[in-house]
Amino acid sequence: MRLRIISVGKKHDPAIAGAINDYTNRLSRTLQVEWELIAPSGSPESRARKDESDRIVQRLKPQEAVWLLDERGTQVSSSALSQRLDMLLTSGTGQCTIIIGGAYGVDGALRDKADFVWSLSKLVFPHQIVRLLVVEQLYRATEIRRGSSYHHE
Repeated sequence: MRLRIISVGKKHDPAIAGAINDYTNRLSRTLQVEWELIAPSGSPESRARKDESDRIVQRLKPQEAVWLLDERGTQVSSSALSQRLDMLLTSGTGQCTIIIGGAYGVDGALRDKADFVWSLSKLVFPHQIVRLLVVEQLYRATEIRRGSSYHHE
């Protein structure tokens, strides 16, 4: 399965790029992983949200699963995330795109396209840290699915 992570923002911060790349490489042993970075709009809040969301929607493909990161979404355990990923892998869905919106979030039209709105926490994190958390949790989910000793309950 192909996993694409679309994130609004600049390239990975050098301070955490090594960790993001490490987990991306680990995850790539199981899934085909691709990062797609979209430049922030630079417009005022509502305009930026609309511009960035429109650019993300243009990149979405029919029939792909879409997961959106949003602090107002559903919080799941690592095991529950593994089950969700397993459902995707066994459903025959060829691609899942995970979206990390910009500083002002995404608009309603993009949110409506999401099959799953995922919250890492009620806390708000910098986008660079969200990237790291997402790729680590996806790796953890694949390792849970595989039955490895990476995750401890």
